Amino acid sequence: MSERDPAPVPAASDPAARQYEPPPSVGKLLGWILLFVVAAVVVVLGGVYLT
Repeated sequence: MSERDPAPVPAASDPAARQYEPPPSVGKLLGWILLFVVAAVVVVLGGVYLT
């Protein structure tokens, strides 16, 4: 593996250093919740079907 120089770390006093990710949109959040609910229902129904 080749060594590369690490990216420079900006100073804490630099306002451009605090670039956080924006929060997820409501639609994306509801999509993930729906995905987990559907997965849970599939697991429960699969357990009921196999017993």
